[in-house]
Amino acid sequence: MATQHRVWKYGDNVNTDVIYPGKYTYSVLDRAEMGQYALEDLDPTFAGNAQPGDVIVAGRNWGNGSSREQAVIALVELGIHAVVAKSFARIYFRNAINQGLLVIECPEAVDHIQHSDEISIDVASSTLTCSAGTFTFPRLPQSVQQIVEAGGLIPYLKNTYQNS
Repeated sequence: MATQHRVWKYGDNVNTDVIYPGKYTYSVLDRAEMGQYALEDLDPTFAGNAQPGDVIVAGRNWGNGSSREQAVIALVELGIHAVVAKSFARIYFRNAINQGLLVIECPEAVDHIQHSDEISIDVASSTLTCSAGTFTFPRLPQSVQQIVEAGGLIPYLKNTYQNS
């Protein structure tokens, strides 16, 4: 089922130090607090104005740099529904799945979506709809969908083993 989401749009090569500034990596340990520093140096308005259900749309190589899971956790704690990008750094992509953040590669759609647009994402049909039309993205493996729906790998595993 498709749901509507407000867009925050960013460019290429946004690295983990920009998503979650390294200066907080060892001083902020509370997950909920991490969200207030998300994208602080790139967009100082983001953390204060992002709303649960919002989506980040980005260019190429989103999340490159160090393997900093806080760069995913900060977005999850703000309630970001998904990151749609032209491409992801592989370690960020995996960290996002592990933390339950939906990540979608849909380069064709990214160029047509603007900041503050409303888009809809239908994971079941692998479609993203914006004012320019409907775009398809690669179908997520069922196991990945289940992990994201469970809120991450740990909740997924707990649920799987408690119910077996």
